[in-house]
Amino acid sequence: MIKIYDTLQGKKTELIPIEDGIVKMYVCGPTVYNLIHFGNARPAITFDSFRRYLEYRGYNVILVQNFTDVDDKIINKSNEFKVSPEEISERYINEYWKDSASIGIRPANFYPKTTDYLKKIISFIENLIEKGHAYESEGDVYFKVSSFDNYGELSHRKTEDMIAGARISPGEKKKSPEDFALWKLAKKGEPFWESPWGKGRPGWHIECSVMSTEILGDSFDIHAGGSDLIFPHHENEKAQSECKTGSIFSKYWMHNGMLQFSGEKMSKSIGNFITIKEAVQKYGKDASRLFLFSKHYRSPIDYSEKILGDTKKGVDRARKILDNFKNTLTSEREFPVRDEWANKIIEEFKSVLDDDFNTPKAISIIFKLIKEIENNDTKKSALAYDLIVNEFGPILGIFDSDTIEKDFKPDSIIQALLDIRKEYKGQKKYKEADKIRDLLNSSGIQIMDSPEGTTFNY
Repeated sequence: MIKIYDTLQGKKTELIPIEDGIVKMYVCGPTVYNLIHFGNARPAITFDSFRRYLEYRGYNVILVQNFTDVDDKIINKSNEFKVSPEEISERYINEYWKDSASIGIRPANFYPKTTDYLKKIISFIENLIEKGHAYESEGDVYFKVSSFDNYGELSHRKTEDMIAGARISPGEKKKSPEDFALWKLAKKGEPFWESPWGKGRPGWHIECSVMSTEILGDSFDIHAGGSDLIFPHHENEKAQSECKTGSIFSKYWMHNGMLQFSGEKMSKSIGNFITIKEAVQKYGKDASRLFLFSKHYRSPIDYSEKILGDTKKGVDRARKILDNFKNTLTSEREFPVRDEWANKIIEEFKSVLDDDFNTPKAISIIFKLIKEIENNDTKKSALAYDLIVNEFGPILGIFDSDTIEKDFKPDSIIQALLDIRKEYKGQKKYKEADKIRDLLNSSGIQIMDSPEGTTFNY
């Protein structure tokens, strides 16, 4: 029996999918205006591995992760660099593919983009207006929070308390402070789409409701994301979706804790972040994932270079042990039949992950098996290696390649050239820096300088 902590119920509960044997899951994805950072990766890595575990336990999983490609941050960056918002979003979607692959995130089944669902979004909003759950106001459309009796149940807040603390910001045309935007009238110079209410663009919350229900149906099993999204994003999604369909939106809600930097949430808007690219280059895929799995997914975790460094040392040592043992194997040799000892470990591993995906305990089991390999008991070593490499490691996305991670990667070579270019620019050797840029461009590698650093795409 798999138990998960459901934010809506506020307790652990048995996972019973709506449709027998199938788990439909939606995970909120990034707003594509910059490189994803380590904090962005926590929900992606957590629910990627949770999906793997569900598959290991026999479920078919349909996973959807969206890209938000309509947003003020994207518009601001496009204005800054004098390119279209589409160019900004596509550039960082391409960067996402590279970064997520480098840290071992398996692709979702669907990656919808907001701009691909504009007609559906408009239709969704029209339906809410017809049912009295939304209203138009001078080109904007707002959801009427008072029309939904269960508003606040996901975040466990009282509506009257939220109303008391709400304010109407300058420029907003809503009737009540707690109401939220479904459609925004476009300002001068902003991208827009035609709608019954004039030229505009969707609000943030509406996109996930539309994309999730269009792909997974009016009701699905799990909606997941960071705990910072519980309110208002997920609360608003739930309200507008259930008002539109008349059905339960998501049966379960799973939320991971925040990755913190000096006590604050890691955030691009604050500037206290390390990108996935930097983390993988410095610590490697396995150490980066193990660091995040070292705390329970619902707990906050503090970014620590020391702990990451120590984790990398542990990973390198473990990989050396695994590779040394692998070298003793021959292609003809088969692993011994799993005995009572191995079956007991498998049941222990399943029991800790059945209990709300307890990865710290799962990791401890894996490292106990690595010690068994060191003990040189021929049979136990072979069984331990088999369990790590072929069963437990792939669930967490660790120790799943044949050899220790190679340093020779195209991305690392490109990054090395960019680092040299940065040094030249710092020394005001602009001619030499331009030669590196031209060399990369002639090889089909596009580079873009920004205040956050230099990115590349090919």
